[in-house]
Formats: sequence, structure tokens, C-alpha cells
Amino acid sequence: MQKKIFFAFSIISTIFADFITDINMENHMDKKSKKTIGNPLFHLFFTCLTGLIIILFCYSASAQTITTDTSQAESVAVANSQSQADIDSITVNSSFRIVVKDTPLLVEHPYKVLLAERKINFSFGAILRGLLGIAVILLIAWLFSLDRKHIHWPTIGKALLIQLLIAIGVLYVPAIQVVFEVLGKCFVAVLDWTKAGTNFLFGTLMDVQNFGFVFAFQILPTIVFFSALTSLLFYFGILQRVVWVMAWLLTKAMKLSGAESLSTAGNIFLGQTEAPLMVKPFIPKMTRSELMLIMIAGMSTMAGGVLAAYIGMLGGGDRLMEIEFAKHLLSASVMAAPGAIAISKILKPQNEQIDNSVIVPKDKLGKNILDAISNGASDGLKLAVNVAAMLLVFYAMIAGCNFIFLKLGQYSHFNQLIVNWTNGQYNSLSLQMILSYLFAPVIWLTGVCWADLGLVGRLLGEKLIMTEFVGYQSLAELIKSGAFTEVKSIIMATYVLCGFANFASVGIQIGGIGGMAQNNKHILSEYGFRALLGGTLVALISAAMVGMFL
Repeated sequence: MQKKIFFAFSIISTIFADFITDINMENHMDKKSKKTIGNPLFHLFFTCLTGLIIILFCYSASAQTITTDTSQAESVAVANSQSQADIDSITVNSSFRIVVKDTPLLVEHPYKVLLAERKINFSFGAILRGLLGIAVILLIAWLFSLDRKHIHWPTIGKALLIQLLIAIGVLYVPAIQVVFEVLGKCFVAVLDWTKAGTNFLFGTLMDVQNFGFVFAFQILPTIVFFSALTSLLFYFGILQRVVWVMAWLLTKAMKLSGAESLSTAGNIFLGQTEAPLMVKPFIPKMTRSELMLIMIAGMSTMAGGVLAAYIGMLGGGDRLMEIEFAKHLLSASVMAAPGAIAISKILKPQNEQIDNSVIVPKDKLGKNILDAISNGASDGLKLAVNVAAMLLVFYAMIAGCNFIFLKLGQYSHFNQLIVNWTNGQYNSLSLQMILSYLFAPVIWLTGVCWADLGLVGRLLGEKLIMTEFVGYQSLAELIKSGAFTEVKSIIMATYVLCGFANFASVGIQIGGIGGMAQNNKHILSEYGFRALLGGTLVALISAAMVGMFL
């Protein structure tokens, strides 16, 4: 029954996408393109491609079976191994603790052994499915393109090749693995430095064994410290030099303008409104294609401060897991840069003259070292408070929506049907249940196994409708509960959630980037939802590329 639901959602999603595409084409295509779209051969091609996706989708559903989660069985075994007389109470919390006779007993990370194995399954089926997913994602971008006849496919090909090589390097090439692992250890070291400050402020409240993994104490201070550290690196000019090298490489490899390549490279380390500050003088004179790239790059990459926070969330206090997730989170953000170039140059190709010179501003964030640190700390505090307020509101909104859905399910007697249809995975109508089935067909294209489609689909929905912070927090909770059938799904979920692509970011970019160039604010408003689509597609391409080799 669950497979039938996924099948129905895949057909509905396809029909809806075709409907939206027709509207988009009617509004934005020139006469020549409309003739092409009106050609019966085009519709035959699109129908055949849709049919192929549905057939492979159903075949995958029939070929795979949902296996029993081994980590949950191990937890039960631990509990059963204790005699009934010795057990006063058994509780499992977010720190993987089992309390026996009020004594905390730490339980291993559910996927620690499998993640540490780094086992790579090279299969023709996975590669074929990944290539199909990438082709469909590129087709979606092409359908929403504003100027198809000026798309420069060699640039698109180079960007995708770089993105793919990074994925292969992280999984296969020892030298590149070492680089990302070293960078990952640096981020983990930053987390350790932060603990010195938080231990001073909160004392015994930082004791995970006694109080559990408290988000406000373990994660939010990381954002404050990393913001101050970034400001310090910017003051000394270290960050600018690193960004300049990456921007120079992007400019030479793909013939980008110096300003857009500089902003794209900066987005790997900075936020979606902080990176454009590096090219603030050039934004008022930027072309539409350059503005599109700045927006999509901002939505598809992650700032260093929140990246460090995600490492702490997903690692759950386990140093080995923090390093492992740091590697994948870093590679996801780096892969997003060339991916953003590919998608943005499809959605809005460059057809104007550009300046290829790469000029890094020499402005410093502060008059001296202490001023730079204090400015960074203040900005980090604002971001941390904003994140805390955002999570509080969104989790409250989710609870409110689920309450309404629960009552609707009770009055319509739909809840019991959901329990039967989902094999007990969901016990009532909820926002998570709706999102999981709505986005499952899209997630299937990336190569996630059948049993975990609903989970990853739900995470993508939470990222788009709420924020990626909510998505990563949900991923951390699912990891701790041992909900995933395959470790591959966990790794791919980290790539799917990468970036700031959510509805709130549309407003943030219009206000933040638009404040630097009032004359281009109407263009930012016009491209807002296309940038959201582009950022989402970049994350899906990265996940599909990594999924081919897992």
C-alpha cells in the first residue's frame, strides 16, 4: 500500500510539474522556442522520459524491501540483557543515553561503525540512476530558463565536471580525502575551542551525560565564536587571499566575470548576504546573469558559522562522527559552487560583455584586532539569537499544524488508514507525513533507497518550507533514533539539505543584496523564486553525484 501511495504522488507531481512548465513556457519563451515546445516530438520525448522515470520508480519499489533497523534491535538487546530486578527505569534521550538505576550508560552512535568503514559500492545501476537524476534535474532547469538559445553548454559541462570530480575525489582519492579530513578536523577543533567558553559560562549545564545534548548550550555558542574567528581572518586578509585564489580559478576555467566568481567563491565560507559585500561596488552595474549567479550561489552554499553548528548537531558529541560529517558538509558546500554556476547559467545565460578581472576589496572589518573580534562576536550573537528565535517559532508552527492535521484525521477517520498505509511509520496525518510523500519522487531520482525515501523527502520539505536549520535538526534526531535503513541515505541527506534554499531566504536576499544596489532590486525580486529553484536543484545534483558512488 505504501508503494501505491508513492506511485500516485509521482504521477501527481509529474502532472503538476508539466502544468507549471507549460505556464512558465507560455510566459517567457520567444516565438521560436514556443514552436519547439509545440512540436509533438518534444511532447513525445517528455512523455517517454516521464514514463521511464515512473517505470524505474516502480521497479525500484518492487525490488527493494524494508529491512528491520539493526540499531534499534541492538538497543533492545542492551535493555534485555539487564535483569528485570536491576532495571529501575530505561530511557533513551538525544544523547544516546540509557539510564539503568539512575546511572547513565552511553550508547554508541547508531551508524558509527558503518560510517567509519567508508565502504564504496560501485554498481552500474546506481550510476545509471544517478545519471538519470542529473539529466532530469538539468531538464527542469532548462525548462525554466529565461533565454535558452544563449545557453553556453561548454561552461555548463565544465562546471558539472568540476562538481563531479570533487564528489569522486572525496570518496575515492586519498589525497583529496586527506584535505577534507584535515579541514574537517579544523572545524572540530573550533568546536572544542568553543567549549572552553561555554564551559566557563554554563558550567555543569554543558555535561552531556547529566543534562543531555542541549541545543542552546552546545550549538548556538559555536555560531558566535565562528563569526568572530571569520572576522579575525578577514581582518588579517587571510580569507580574502583564499577566496581570491578560488575566484581566479573559476574565472579562468569557466570565463566568468571577476565579481561573480569572487562572490561565488566567498559563499563557500560566508553567508548569502555577507559574501556579496566583497563585490559591493560592482553589484549596481552587474548583468542579470551575474545577479542570478550571486543569488543561486548564496542559496546553495553554507556559511562557516552554521556549518560548524551542523557538524556539532550531526556528530552528537562523538569526535569521530563529527570529523566524518564535517568532511561531507564541507564537500557539499564546495561542490555547490560549480553546481550553482551550472544551474544559474542555464536559468539565465550570460549574453553581455563582462569584466574578467578579479579584484578583492582591501576593507577590514574593524580598526584593530580587538575591534574586528568584537564586531564579529556581535554579528554572531545576532545570528545565533535569530536562529534560536526562528527555530522556536517554526517548531511551534509545526506543532500547531500537526495538531490541526491530527484533529482532521480523527474526524475523517483517516489516521487509522495512514497507520495501515505506511506500515506504522506514521500514526496520524501530519505535516511530516505530507512532506515525505510529496517530495519522495524527487528524492528517488538522487538514488536514495526505497525504504528511506519518505524520510529524506520530509527533510527536503522542511528545508524548503521552513529552513535548512530545521532540516538538519530533524536529520540529527532521525540519526539518533536509528530511523534510516541505509547509511547511504544519511550521507545523501547531508548534501540534499546543503544551502539556504528556502522561502525565507528569498526575502533575505532581496533585502540584503538589494540594499547594496537599489537600482537592481526589482531584478532580485523577479528572480527570487527561480533562485530558490536553482539552489534546490544544485543540492539535488550534488546528492545524485555522490549517490552514484556510495
